[in-house]
Amino acid sequence: MSHQSALIEKDIEAYLKEHENKDLLRFITCGSVDDGKSTLIGRLLHDSKMIYEDQLAAVTAASKTSGTQGDRVDLALLVDGLQSEREQGITIDVAYRFFSTDKRKFIIADTPGHEQYTRNMATGASTASLAIILVDARHGVMTQTRRHSFISDLLGIEHLVIAVNKMDLADYSQARFDEIVADYQQFATNLNAKDIQFVPISALEGDNVVNRSQHTPWFAGSALLELLETVPVAQDENVEDLRLPVQYVSRPNLDFRGYAGTLAAGVLEPGQSIKALPSGKTSTVKSVVTWDGELDAAYPGQAVTVTLKDEIDISRGDWIVEADADIPLTNSFNADLVWMHEDPLQPGKLYDFKMATREVSGSVESIEYQVDVNTLERLQSDQLELNSIARCQVELTGELPVDQYRRSPGTGSFIIIDRLTNVTVGAGMIREIVTQESPYEYRQHESKAQVVWHKTTVTRQMREEKNGHSGRCIWFTGLSGSGKSTLANALEVELHRRGYHTMLLDGDNVRQGLCKDLGMTETDREENIRRVAEVARLFAEAGVIVLTAFVSPYRRDRDAARALFDDGDFVEVFVDTPLKVCEQRDPKGMYKKAREGQIKDFTGISAPYEPPTRPEVTLDTSKETQETLIEVLREAISA
Repeated sequence: MSHQSALIEKDIEAYLKEHENKDLLRFITCGSVDDGKSTLIGRLLHDSKMIYEDQLAAVTAASKTSGTQGDRVDLALLVDGLQSEREQGITIDVAYRFFSTDKRKFIIADTPGHEQYTRNMATGASTASLAIILVDARHGVMTQTRRHSFISDLLGIEHLVIAVNKMDLADYSQARFDEIVADYQQFATNLNAKDIQFVPISALEGDNVVNRSQHTPWFAGSALLELLETVPVAQDENVEDLRLPVQYVSRPNLDFRGYAGTLAAGVLEPGQSIKALPSGKTSTVKSVVTWDGELDAAYPGQAVTVTLKDEIDISRGDWIVEADADIPLTNSFNADLVWMHEDPLQPGKLYDFKMATREVSGSVESIEYQVDVNTLERLQSDQLELNSIARCQVELTGELPVDQYRRSPGTGSFIIIDRLTNVTVGAGMIREIVTQESPYEYRQHESKAQVVWHKTTVTRQMREEKNGHSGRCIWFTGLSGSGKSTLANALEVELHRRGYHTMLLDGDNVRQGLCKDLGMTETDREENIRRVAEVARLFAEAGVIVLTAFVSPYRRDRDAARALFDDGDFVEVFVDTPLKVCEQRDPKGMYKKAREGQIKDFTGISAPYEPPTRPEVTLDTSKETQETLIEVLREAISA
């Protein structure tokens, strides 16, 4: 029996047509254990005269052995169908019931209240448009009340009815009802649900369930059933964004190829331009077919088979969307996750992710935060235990089209499956798509090869944070024998002692490897400095303080080196020791050979040296001690 209607006796066809055209409301009942969820559903069915006589007789008989209401009929037994449920007086599994009234058809999901069955509650809520959250008037808002409210909100349920039950045990007190309403409203400030209503009821006595109660004259609102019949849910459906995840390819004969699936969102019509994802191939809808024949249009929730005017490659798991839809392909996104297994979530472990009609491997790479369902506070966590709820980052092994859950629940949700046991261990709702930037960046360059810049995942900032300091280049320049290498070496020793990451590039050392093919001509010297500057830049990007000790006699070469670095990252140190002092030192005997004509193009003798015009530091090793000069350099680096 669906509901009492005179048309059943007079015109069965008219009744069936009327029944077929009613809209459908899926709703759940949830809350803490023993709040009276099953009794409420039983009362709805009983007072609406939606129970067959033989059902009522069976429940009456069962009430004598399994009931909790003494000699009265225990209406909770209408939905507590499992033997273990009747023995314990609790709901364990999700029980579904269908009924209808003159105004609307309903599918009820009676979900468990025990914390250990929270995963069953999430299952029931995943297809619901409205949630009835029961609160025991004696106990008020409990942990499970908050947990179920939060999960309902996560799952995008926008209509919440807070049914304050067992008002008969609270003497139908308006003050108690108002106290619970205020308590819940304070908690609900962090929820996204746009429609929250409150009703004082007694499921056992029938107050404000189907009919208004005389015991609550202070309550001016509607009875529960009236709310269910009138709550607007049609606009909750997404009919703008076409989403048809392909379940299978139907090929009954050589003349027919159709793509079957349940329409997750949007409207699908013949003649419509579509695109298949992830391939991006386009075509036009030829027909929309069901068992009953072709349709002029299909709407969300309908199972259909689509034929196209073009032969394009579409497989199970692909999406059919509007031709101009801009849907990202990604392998990374942030999601709200409900963990449903006794074994905790292991970040980094490989799981199977079922998204719409496609399965792909992946892992939860990190847990951004876990939610305390009592306060909605965000907590740090390294793993998720059973019934935990957290915001996580998911990484898949392949790129797929994805939606945000609030936009399209059918294509914005997923379940997580253990690859070894094939058990569903978690469920998630996609909140934010992580944009996958191209690993390549096109920069202007002078390379003779056709190359692009390849961006690295580990950035300079990450390297510098790990090192504890920024990368820089300390460029020592001056005549041979001025003391450049000695100062650079002493400075590196001091920096290393203080915990800095350093690298010293010395002119003679570099010419034995990186620049061994270069001579001492002006052109070769220019190329020598160019190579050293490029290497120094790479060290600086690695977060290293690199010190270079090169004569680098030409100002243009040093300026070109400086141009490779950001402001402040290039410190030019001019070791301005007089030529006379340098020649007296002559540590390598170069000046003597140059004076004798054995070395051509020797800087300071037969080749020019162009002093820096505005160096960050100027030193003279003939006037100050090494300790004093190192302190000057250390202060310059710290500035």
